[in-house]
Order: sequence, then structure tokens, then C-alpha cells
Amino acid sequence: MSVMQQQVSEQKKGYGYQKIKSPQSESLGFTIQSYQKNAKVDGPPCAGAFKVRPAKATAFRKFYERGDFPIALEHDTKGNKIAWKVEIEKLDYHHYLPLFFDGLCETEHPFEFFARQGVHDMLEHGGSKILPVIPQLIIPIKNALNMRNSQVTCTTLKVLQHLVVSADMVGEALVPYYRQILPILNIFKNRNLNSGDGIDYSQQKRENIGDLIQETLEAFERHGGEDAFINIKYMVPTYESCMLN
Repeated sequence: MSVMQQQVSEQKKGYGYQKIKSPQSESLGFTIQSYQKNAKVDGPPCAGAFKVRPAKATAFRKFYERGDFPIALEHDTKGNKIAWKVEIEKLDYHHYLPLFFDGLCETEHPFEFFARQGVHDMLEHGGSKILPVIPQLIIPIKNALNMRNSQVTCTTLKVLQHLVVSADMVGEALVPYYRQILPILNIFKNRNLNSGDGIDYSQQKRENIGDLIQETLEAFERHGGEDAFINIKYMVPTYESCMLN
């Protein structure tokens, strides 16, 4: 090829005679760009219904670090337990019970242990003091469930089962608050671990969220009065009554 022909060939390349492949552009779905040829459309983002929410600072931790709770850690042959410095029956339940329920969001030791054990101790000895405090417990319960943390959720479900049997009329008093409590239970109701032919040890430890939710809903229905089932069914459509048999 002569020098002249080589120059002409290079000029043609410079003026666009050379075929250039255009890179695929990334577009959002249902936009004009997404209908163009060779357009690469991004898939929809993940809804994040099961995504764990970060824990926030709780009032329980603040009060515990300040030394405002009449509790201490006691060791015995059965493990750790709370040593109460005053009689539990004489505590101001309007003040202390919501704070311990607020501590259900905690996942670190010793805050998680003191909150969980403290709630069960107060529910066991509270009697008639529990019912008037129910409205103050709804927001802490909702906050704990909304974290979508499996450990926190299992702990809260066990507390709810204890709460409905802790005193008379407590189960019925919770019925108006199903709209705040049950939406999260509806999301996780069928979230069971499928281990195939393996052994699911979480069932022995009562840490299977799906099973715990079913137990909790059944406890709500048994102790929630005649309006409990229809309100549960409204918020959790797949729930079937356990009182029919």
C-alpha cells in the first residue's frame, strides 16, 4: 500500500468509517431508555422485609448504667439469675415494667440478660399490677419486633406468651393493639427452617420463629376473648383457629 492510500485509510477511520460497538447502558425499568435496543435494565431492588434493623439506644441501658435498677447478678448451680434488692411485688410497675420491656431490644450482655429475666420475674409476681400498664408496653413490644432480629424476635414472642397468662384480662386488653403487634408476625409466620432430613435443634431450644409465632397467636386466641380470633384473622389471614377442635 502506498503512502497516499495509507493516509486515506486512516482518514476514513477518523471520520467514522470504522464500526464502533456502543456499550450497553444501564436503565431503570419502565423508562424510555429501557425500551432502547441493547439497553440493560436493572432488576427491582430487594424489598428488605427480613432485613435486620440496627438497634437504637434504649432507656433500659441508660438506667442500668446509672445504677437506677434494684437488681444484681447472682450465680448459682443452675446458672445466672437476678437478685432483686427489694420485693418484686412492691415495685412501681408503671415505672419499671415499661423500662424492662424497652430492654428487649438489647442484644449485648449483660443488658439482654437483665432485661429478659427482669421482664419474666415481674410478670410472674405482678398480678393485678400488670393490667393497668398494658398501654405503656405496646411501643416497646413493637420496637423489639420491628428490629427483625431473630434473637430479639424469639425473646419477645416468649415474653408475649408469658404476658397473656400473667394476669386476668391481660389477653383481652391486648386485642385493641393487634394492629401494632401482629404485622411483623404476619411477615415471619412462615419463616421456618427447612433442614431436610437433618435435625433442627432450634425446635428444642424454642428458637424457630415460625413455630413461636404460631404458639403466640394461639395463646392470643385462647386468652383474648370472643373478639380475638376475628382480629387475628384480619391481621394474619393465613391463621386458622385453634379453638375449633
